[in-house]
Amino acid sequence: MVGGLFRNMKYNLDFWRKNVHINDNVLHSAHEHGVTKVISCLSTCIFPDKTTYPIDETMIHNGPPHSSNFGYSYAKRMIDVQNRAYSEQHGRMFTAVIPTNVFGMHDNFNIEDGHVLPGLIHKTYLAQRNGTSLAVWGSGKPRRQFIFSLDLARLFIWVLREYKEIEPIILSVGEEDEVSIKEAAESIVAAMGFKGELVFDTSKSDGQYKKTASNSKLRKYLPDFQFTPFSQAVKETCDWFVANYDQARK
Repeated sequence: MVGGLFRNMKYNLDFWRKNVHINDNVLHSAHEHGVTKVISCLSTCIFPDKTTYPIDETMIHNGPPHSSNFGYSYAKRMIDVQNRAYSEQHGRMFTAVIPTNVFGMHDNFNIEDGHVLPGLIHKTYLAQRNGTSLAVWGSGKPRRQFIFSLDLARLFIWVLREYKEIEPIILSVGEEDEVSIKEAAESIVAAMGFKGELVFDTSKSDGQYKKTASNSKLRKYLPDFQFTPFSQAVKETCDWFVANYDQARK
């Protein structure tokens, strides 16, 4: 069960209960049926709110997550706990990856429930179609590392075939590729050729200011992996959304 900032804030209990049930059902069923390797997907929001940056794989359990999504965060942390337990007790290769903010074609572009980039793409499309200004929730100052879904898919295949650790691994672009929400919105505006006014609604919450993650562990394994440039990935995603608007999840 996933959602954007405001859905997380409203349904922390639901996010905790449903995701804990999913975790246990999937891992227990895999174990019962003799599955020897499972890769689960965590999130950078599981890391402590008060921490030093960049965050890395050793810091997951070092303090409480941000209060806005504590239900989801604690539930996802429990996957790491279960993976260790299945390894110790049954010798299973159950591990986890931690992507940063994922976006791409076939995403959930719902403005209320989707994540920031697909939500902004949909809002830009509507503003352009209706001839209105584009309102971005929050100040635009928070910073994020975005990973294109096709890049993440390539990394998932590598983890499945080659990664042998129970310890999680962060799958992310480098720290130098972190962008602000304002910069992300401007990339979408450029990709879609939007000519209207871009405004920031500071009455809305910004959420966590930054979650800068280190990809140094990934780079030790794959020093030459090439990520799709952010502007190119945004353009491909926007083009797909416009071409598939009627069928897209929204």
